[in-house]
Amino acid sequence: MRIKAVQGDITTQDVDAIVNAANSSLLGGGGVDGAIHRAAGPALLEACRELRRTTYPDGLPVGSSAVTPGFELPARWVIHTVGPNWHAGERSTAMLASCFTTSLERAVEVGATSIAFPAVSGGVYGWDMDEVARVAVASARAWQSGADDSWEPGHRRPTGIELVRFVLFSADALAAFEHRLAE
Repeated sequence: MRIKAVQGDITTQDVDAIVNAANSSLLGGGGVDGAIHRAAGPALLEACRELRRTTYPDGLPVGSSAVTPGFELPARWVIHTVGPNWHAGERSTAMLASCFTTSLERAVEVGATSIAFPAVSGGVYGWDMDEVARVAVASARAWQSGADDSWEPGHRRPTGIELVRFVLFSADALAAFEHRLAE
């Protein structure tokens, strides 16, 4: 599994799945969430409404992930995850890490071999970008190696995921992720 960081627009990534930094309502919002909803078209909102009606009537919990089709996006799937909000006192790095690991699990479930992540919780949710980068990169590496205890230690997890790409909006965010990837 290759792990990379690039600066760009997550809605244009040629990958099997993109991750949406969603809010718990799943009904769209600003930032990455709004951009993904706009690019995917109105069918994405309808799919999210169906998830709320059937599976998540109280909203998607922080640290969890759910999948919808990508509709008008280049990506076949959108994996929605709700990051912790620093401003609301949600400061658990374990919850932030769960956003990345549960998204990877959902990607495997739908047969994705490539996935693109934004800097979950690194925007309006107020987390320090270097901390987001540290948690994101460490989570992807631990998940790949099975260090999360769900796979035999010392062996690589047979996932089918070949590429994890962190797609960052700003040069500063990219620098934070590149620094963590170089460690």
